[in-house]
Amino acid sequence: MNPSKTPAEILDIGDAEVRVSNPDKVVFPEPGLTKLDLVRYYLSVAEGALRGAGGRPMVLKRFPKGIDAEPFFQKRVPENHPEFIDTATLHYSSGTSAEETVIRDAAGLAWVVNLGCLDLNPHPVRAEDLDHPDELRIDLDPMPGVDWSQIVDVAYVAREVLDDVGLVGWPKTSGSRGLHILVRIAPEWSYSELRLAAETLAREVENRAPGLATARWWKEERGESVFVDFNQNAKDRTVASAYSVRPRPDARVSTPLTWAEVTSTRPEQFTVRSVPERFAELGDPHAGIDDAVGSLEGLLALAKELGPAEKAPRAGDGSGRRVSTMPLIEVARTKTKPEAVAALDEWKARHTDVVPELHPADVLIDGMRGSSSLWYRVRVNLQHIPEAKRPPQEELIADYDPWAGKEWPGRPGS
Repeated sequence: MNPSKTPAEILDIGDAEVRVSNPDKVVFPEPGLTKLDLVRYYLSVAEGALRGAGGRPMVLKRFPKGIDAEPFFQKRVPENHPEFIDTATLHYSSGTSAEETVIRDAAGLAWVVNLGCLDLNPHPVRAEDLDHPDELRIDLDPMPGVDWSQIVDVAYVAREVLDDVGLVGWPKTSGSRGLHILVRIAPEWSYSELRLAAETLAREVENRAPGLATARWWKEERGESVFVDFNQNAKDRTVASAYSVRPRPDARVSTPLTWAEVTSTRPEQFTVRSVPERFAELGDPHAGIDDAVGSLEGLLALAKELGPAEKAPRAGDGSGRRVSTMPLIEVARTKTKPEAVAALDEWKARHTDVVPELHPADVLIDGMRGSSSLWYRVRVNLQHIPEAKRPPQEELIADYDPWAGKEWPGRPGS
């Protein structure tokens, strides 16, 4: 036995036994939270966590090396899963399929946490009907330089749009800087109709709050605004569900709120340490979400009124690639975020004369989905730099290829 590991702990949860390996492993050094602490956290909020993730196929986002290392995404359920773990087979647009994990009880929560999962990432469908989503997800994603008060303003505009089309929104913190609004819908529409409805809502929010909110898909065109991320409703996408623990140093939690709390609280108030007491005292603010099922008909009718969304111009060389309207340069492609930040710092050291003129939203560090994990792309938008002073596109400081050595049908570049 490795002397650095403590003996496993067996928990009796309902009618099941769940083995927690290495229970004293510190996962969050700052608040001193261990793996067993995280299991006990999820058990304390199990009713709410299962309301968000229970009965839905989920991608397992695993952090085997802790929050400071990149996670990997596991679509397929582990072969040796216990009997209390259900599964559902999802078919992806790439032509592949995966038998994914479905949890239905507190024992399932403890089991996925023992695998190294921090947040829960379910699809917006029930395991019993994989083709018809029952949840519209509104992800309010602030660009750099945007504060919480602007996110709140945009959330209330989104609520107004939902009211106008007969839908009920249930807000929660994202567990990072943003806010999510969940909407239960009848499972009667396809993924493509769901995404169209979400994009329509985003466009209408932008129309009602120009400058504050944006539905522009391309990051360099958003400015210092709140992006209403409609693509989180595309097939294959998942979002951290209610009561998910996020990989932030303070062990922040994606926490359901009442609408009154949206204006009176801040995301950093909700952590693994504070949420269980709140849950015990107040219960789950989303307790009524399954009784507020609505229709997409209003948003789909609005889509017809608004007409097709504006498309980006394409290259004339036959490649079909989008042509950005902004003066972008690419700095690096890296395996990890710390490497991306280091590459950006190196670029800034080379170009100290222009750095003071950059706006917060001009620096773009994007987490990009690889085959099973994220990689990072670093770009700089030179829109606020006088043309004569703009640095040229240089050789990339780092050029990580997430697809190197991997082959499969539909592989990027194949």
